[in-house]
Amino acid sequence: MSKDDEQILVVESEVLFKDGKWMGLKTDNLDYYVELIKKNAQFKRRGDMENNPSYQQIIPYILFSFGEKFFAYKYLSNAGEQRLVNNDYQLGVGGHINPGDDGEGDILEGGMMREWNEEVEFKGNFLSRKLVGIVNDESRDVEKVHLGLVYHFVGDSPEINVRETDKMEGRLIDLSELGEDKLSHSNWMRIVYNEYLKNYDV
Repeated sequence: MSKDDEQILVVESEVLFKDGKWMGLKTDNLDYYVELIKKNAQFKRRGDMENNPSYQQIIPYILFSFGEKFFAYKYLSNAGEQRLVNNDYQLGVGGHINPGDDGEGDILEGGMMREWNEEVEFKGNFLSRKLVGIVNDESRDVEKVHLGLVYHFVGDSPEINVRETDKMEGRLIDLSELGEDKLSHSNWMRIVYNEYLKNYDV
């Protein structure tokens, strides 16, 4: 199946933003929006959604930290996503939610954990897993059709690695070492950094 034919979870924009639209990272009423997404979720063909602002593609976006360090990764020169190659570090792990992700009865939880397990190998336990915000950004066409559920996982072990070592390299990095100038040019990442990570205190 081609990427365009993939079935992905979406919610109508007018439903999601019926109480008003925000820009940046929303940190209040998160439970309300999670329930709104679950009750109004649909699966649509990805190719039909990529340029359709009438729908929001729901993307889990997972931050991981151990102590004062956060997991960051960058793409190598032989990565398939050439537009990402040689950018500076990226922080969020995640992607689209698919129909088979509701095996445990919670489509958002299932999709989030599938993406996590596909992208990284973590040999430890989670001390906490928390939804910390919902990011909306409309400064570019690609962001206009995506809504990010930003989760923060705190682990009890530094044993975390990317799975696709031929395409990416990852490591734990101190936020003070990272800084905004070392991040990739992803708008979401800059929003999350400026509105959440800058003020994060272990």
